[in-house]
Parts: sequence; C-alpha cells; structure tokens
Amino acid sequence: MGNGGCGKTWLARRLGNALVFPVVHLDDMHWELGRCGVARDRGLRDADVQAAAQADTWIMEGIYGQLVNVVSGRISALVWIDLPEEECIANIKQRGTQRGESQEQFQDLLNWVAEYRTRAKNWNSFEGHSKLFAGFPGRKWHLSSRNEIAAFVEHVIRSSAAATDVSGGGAAECRSPK
Repeated sequence: MGNGGCGKTWLARRLGNALVFPVVHLDDMHWELGRCGVARDRGLRDADVQAAAQADTWIMEGIYGQLVNVVSGRISALVWIDLPEEECIANIKQRGTQRGESQEQFQDLLNWVAEYRTRAKNWNSFEGHSKLFAGFPGRKWHLSSRNEIAAFVEHVIRSSAAATDVSGGGAAECRSPK
C-alpha cells in the first residue's frame, strides 16, 4: 500500500516475478472497465477482492486501505511504501495519463496525491495507512526511500533464488533488509 505514484505497481510486478506469484491490481477491481473515474459497486468490488485473496499465493497492490480490511485474514505480509509526495507526483507526471483520463482528471489525481498526509479520516491517506500498518500483527515493512525499496526487492530476489536452489522450488521467507 502507499500513496498514488509511490511505485506500488512497480514493486508488485518485481515481487510477483521473483516469487512467481500472481499480482492483483486493486485499481482493476475498484474502477469500472473503460470508464475512467467511475468506481464500481463496492459490494461487487469487495467480492472480487475476497475471491482473489482465496488463491494460495498472491501479491495485492493498491492505495485502497479499506480493502486491506476486506482481506485482512489472508494477509501474511504487508509492505507500505511511504515516499515524499513530491516524488510520487513526479512519478505520476512521468508516466502520464492512464486509463483514458482527461487532463482535468489527471490534475485532480496530482492534487489528491499532494494531499496524502493532510487527508483526515480516510483509509487512502497517510493517517489511514499508518493505522493499518500499526495494527497489522504479521511481517511488515515500511519503506520510505528508493534505496530501501531497491534493497527490499534485491533481498526478496536473493531469498527466492536461494530457496529455489535449495528446495527445487517455492519461495523463501522474506525478512526485513534493515
């Protein structure tokens, strides 16, 4: 989890490739297909998220803190990417518009990302993510720089390769690189 533009999708793809786990993108479940900015029915979205979490292995990424609660009983590890808003905004500007969003919607996204630490009583905010992270009882990582993210990915890749070399398959338990 983390702010928009922090690199959640990038990290999930790297981890999914290293661990050979399917990656679930919560944006794909939250938004109506082909209808930029139109949220799906919450009941349908939640049911799809719960169904995806029933798989034996998965990596789920997104900003949607309330969906962590939907699958909380199935989460074995939690990663929070917490980069400065300026970096997140720069990343979003670099990737450009997505999913057919208009320039006005793109600007709204940039403004929303800029307000990550000031939004109150919102699961999709620093405050909401902080509460989820603090309350999560399992393995968890709070990554707050590009160097920490890179070290975490490298650690997972090394651990996964070592487990495969020793056991002939499967993924290793990942410990914090700190």
